[in-house]
Amino acid sequence: MEDERLKNKNFIDAVKKALNGIWYGIKTQRNLKIQIVVTILVVIVGILLKLTTLEFIFIVFAFMIVIITEIINTAIETVVNLYTDKYHELAKIAKDVAAGAVMLAAINSIIVAILLLISKFTAK
Repeated sequence: MEDERLKNKNFIDAVKKALNGIWYGIKTQRNLKIQIVVTILVVIVGILLKLTTLEFIFIVFAFMIVIITEIINTAIETVVNLYTDKYHELAKIAKDVAAGAVMLAAINSIIVAILLLISKFTAK
């Protein structure tokens, strides 16, 4: 039998739980805080350099992928920690793979930012 506390009563309840999850990630994950600050800085630089709408879409999308993967990584680590507090090779693999996804997303966002921002500096 499913625990009623785990069900969303309505859309507003679902949104509140999602926001709680995002807030938990921000409060507990140092890397997520750093990624949000970097995203804000890149957006400010983009505004100052007058990025086009399409360029902004690329930048924001790339950096949001990093934030999303970091939140998913946090969820995976939390579930693994719920399952076991002892070393297990499969737990290590799950955590390492999730962290690898964040790293790939971060590399992607850096490449996108460099390509877009350098093109703005060299165009002037």
